[in-house]
Amino acid sequence: MARIGRYDNAFKVAEWHRPLPEGTRCEPLVLETPDRGIAHGWLYSRGGEETAVCLMHPRANFSHHYTVPGLVAAGFAVLVVNSRWLNNDATLIHEVVLLDVAAGLAVLHARFDRVVLCGNSGGGSLFTFYLHQALAPMGERLRDTAAGDPFDLNAFDLPGADAMIYLAAHPGEGHFLLHAIDPSVTDDRDPLSCDPALDPFEPSNGFAEPPASSTYTAEFLSRYRAAQRARIERIDAEARRRVAKRNEARQRFREGGATADRRASIATDFLFVYRTDADPRSVSLSLDPSSRSYGSLWGVRPDWINYGAVGFGRMVAPEAWLSTWSALASRAEISETGRRMTLPCLHIAYTGDHCIFPSDHDLVVGALASRDLSRVEIDADHYGFPAEKGRDAAVAAIVEWLRR
Repeated sequence: MARIGRYDNAFKVAEWHRPLPEGTRCEPLVLETPDRGIAHGWLYSRGGEETAVCLMHPRANFSHHYTVPGLVAAGFAVLVVNSRWLNNDATLIHEVVLLDVAAGLAVLHARFDRVVLCGNSGGGSLFTFYLHQALAPMGERLRDTAAGDPFDLNAFDLPGADAMIYLAAHPGEGHFLLHAIDPSVTDDRDPLSCDPALDPFEPSNGFAEPPASSTYTAEFLSRYRAAQRARIERIDAEARRRVAKRNEARQRFREGGATADRRASIATDFLFVYRTDADPRSVSLSLDPSSRSYGSLWGVRPDWINYGAVGFGRMVAPEAWLSTWSALASRAEISETGRRMTLPCLHIAYTGDHCIFPSDHDLVVGALASRDLSRVEIDADHYGFPAEKGRDAAVAAIVEWLRR
């Protein structure tokens, strides 16, 4: 079978492409949170820095993030944080992972004069959600998760920051999946079920065999986007049904103490979400036009990848689905959280991005309340490749902005 992946080694896409500057120290940090969680950080510095930059993603490994060498060489300390849910979105709760952010920022505030957040990819919506809660008026933070489980963020210290950088940052993981999920799935228990009238990879609907760009009618796209939303609503309803079933068992256990109810109250009934690489923009370059090449973030054949094991939000607990992947239930959506993001802000867009499109960048910028906002566009893909053209330019833009 022909290669369909985009990169020689997909596990290296966030790794640095340049060595650390001479004299760099790396201090490993165990970041213990007040809810008995553990995140891990690596603080890179050469000594004497006054400003520290923090990078984090809800689940990706940022321990060797590609911005680190350049930022350290420019005189900034950098803290990269891996959350307690490293490489695992199956049980990731966004409301809880905010405490991992807070643990990292507490360390930086104790050591440096200024703290800057750099939200790369999913880190952008994570940090904006964090600031939305950290900057909330006293007593007005969230008191539960998206699934309704008690979790009072008013009880925790959430340190603020001095500035915010958006680096190839999307509006939210739910927003991304809303546009990438395949609405032609007719049975969520069957990965092959399909309504041909909604199949984005059906030639009669406008799909063209790669590398030709597909052409969809406005009528098809309107039906397609509506059906995507309907599928999210359907999964939301099933997630809430499973959460309610668990809560009912919990209540029965409190009242009767039966072992069967205890087991039912803690058993996780995972959702299987098939086919999540079906954004028409990945195969139709005329939609939301940019300098991107054909294909999705995952590779050059979305019509094949969509049916494989790779993809976002594929197996998740109902609580994690509602908190992270549902555009209709997740609180980590910049369209909602951006109104409290009032910090000075730099927004960097990669114009060849395969998963964040021009309309997404405009949505992010339009949602932010910052009165000091700079925008930069760089010709590169989502991971800043080609590195010498994209990543180096992004780091240079960050350094120039921080100094200014």
